[in-house]
Formats: sequence, C-alpha cells, structure tokens
Amino acid sequence: MAYLRDASLRRKCSFMYTIAALYHFTRFADHQALQAPLKSACDTNGIMGTLLLAPEGINGTIAGSRSGIDNIIAYLKTLPGCADLEWKESTSQDAPFGRMRVRLKREIVTMGQPNVDPKAHVGHYVAPQDWNELIERDDVAVIDTRNDYEVGIGTFKGAIDPETTSFGEFPAWWEANKDRFHNKKIAMFCTGGIRCEKSTNYLMSQGVDDVFHLKGGILKYLEEVPEEQSTWEGSCFVFDGRVSVEHGLREGPHEMCHACRKPVLPEDKTRTEWEEGVSCHQCISETTEDDKTRFRERQKQIRLARERGTNHMGVLSVE
Repeated sequence: MAYLRDASLRRKCSFMYTIAALYHFTRFADHQALQAPLKSACDTNGIMGTLLLAPEGINGTIAGSRSGIDNIIAYLKTLPGCADLEWKESTSQDAPFGRMRVRLKREIVTMGQPNVDPKAHVGHYVAPQDWNELIERDDVAVIDTRNDYEVGIGTFKGAIDPETTSFGEFPAWWEANKDRFHNKKIAMFCTGGIRCEKSTNYLMSQGVDDVFHLKGGILKYLEEVPEEQSTWEGSCFVFDGRVSVEHGLREGPHEMCHACRKPVLPEDKTRTEWEEGVSCHQCISETTEDDKTRFRERQKQIRLARERGTNHMGVLSVE
C-alpha cells in the first residue's frame, strides 16, 4: 500500500475523505486482465490509493469521495468471486494518498508458503466484543502477526511479539518456537485480518487445531470496543498518510520517517539522529552515506515541489 512521503503535501479539502480498507481471497483465472479496467474505474471516480491483484485475490486501501468509494466497491463486487467482498471504512480530512496504483503480485499478502490456502480453511473468527474474554484465558497464547515496527507502537496486553521484520518470516519463527505453545490454544491478530487468514491456515496445516483470530483485525476492534473496556495498548500503525490510529479510529500522534518507513513521535524529531527524509533514531546506523546523499536529494525535490505548489510523487510501497 502507498502513502504520501510528506504530510505537508497531503491535500486538504472541504469534504471528508472516505477511506476503505479491503481484502478478499478468491481465485482469479486471469488477474492481469483485471488490472487496466480496475485502474480506469478508479481514475474515473477520483480514487487514490493502492490495490493489489494476485491469483489468490485482491487487497488494498483506497480513499476518495463518499460516492466515489461507493462506486468502486460496487465495481469490485462484480469481479469474479467478489460478490461477498467486505471492507472497513474510516475518514480523514487529509488525502491519505497521492495517486492511484493497481499492482500485480504473486500474493496479496506475502508469506511465501505456496500451500497456504485461506479459501480452504482458516481459524475460528472471534468478534471484537468477544476478544477480551478469549485472550484473558490462561490456556490461550496471543500472538501478534505484524512486523516489529508495527508492534513497537501498540499491541494487545500480554501479546507475544515474534519480532519479525516481514510477514514472510512468520513460518520460520513458528517452527523455532512452536514447542512454547504445547497444549495452548492460539489467538492471533493483525491490522485488518488478512495476515491472520494465512497464518491461521498455516498453523492448521502444521497440526494446530485450536486456532482463533480477531475478525476484522485491530481496526474493527478499535472501532467497536469502547476505550474503557479495551485491552489494546498504544496506537495501531496503518499504511497510509495517517500513519497511526487509536480508539474510535481517530488519527494517532505518529509521523513517518521516510528513510526507513517506520513511525516516529513528534518528540523523536528533536533527537540528534533525526534529519527529515534522511534518518531517524531507528535507522541512522542502517544506511550508508551514499544512501543518505540520495535521500537528501529526494528531500530537496520534495521541498522544491512544495514551493511550486505541486506534489512530488515519491510514494513508498508497503505490504
């Protein structure tokens, strides 16, 4: 998914942007043939964001006017096997994306396990209202399937952090740690649910019978569960210009380091490691001086575009 590199370039308008996060597993016989018509429909309706098409289905987050989103959701439901497509909505006064992309992928969320098939079977769905009761049980282990930088700004109380840098590392982590969960029921969660569709299917293929996952993901939980009853701690990273959201899906305090794509707080920008678009305390030692020189040039182009009153179309892709 894509988000603008610089929050100051996100357009403000008099109307609220409707944001739709969606995924759907289905078998597309020719996903490549769907790309151009879908892009055209999005452009016609003024939609921005990123949609991923793969043989296993569709995934993405898009934003636009209320009517534009309604039209695209209706269009998506006409795609093969997508009549029962579900999606989650939120709003923003800022444009979360700078352009529209429809990308072709091998997987709509990359796990690298060719035998994983969420269409065959997945774990038991748990409604947000029932999640607290489940994860507070002594016989349940709660696993956060997201990347380490996502977990770093918020997670459920008592959840296990696999400390993975990408979802593709999860199978190896499970293989190395599975003995820790002998005789335990497994409850897993992620941002919107898509990673758990695959991770629960994977665990079931490994012989784990009692597998549960949060229906609709963290976003649905934050939307529906009152804050005073919540076991969520912190903010939830999202792959758009908002960077993070909190209870009620209100925008969180985080901004983006566009060198490493990790979230930072406003106070992190006062640290000596911070250079806008070049480095933060999380990545300053991870890039070379040549990298930093390139980043400074990119930041210069963004500044020049801002002065011209145009967008510099530097967009990061995260999956």
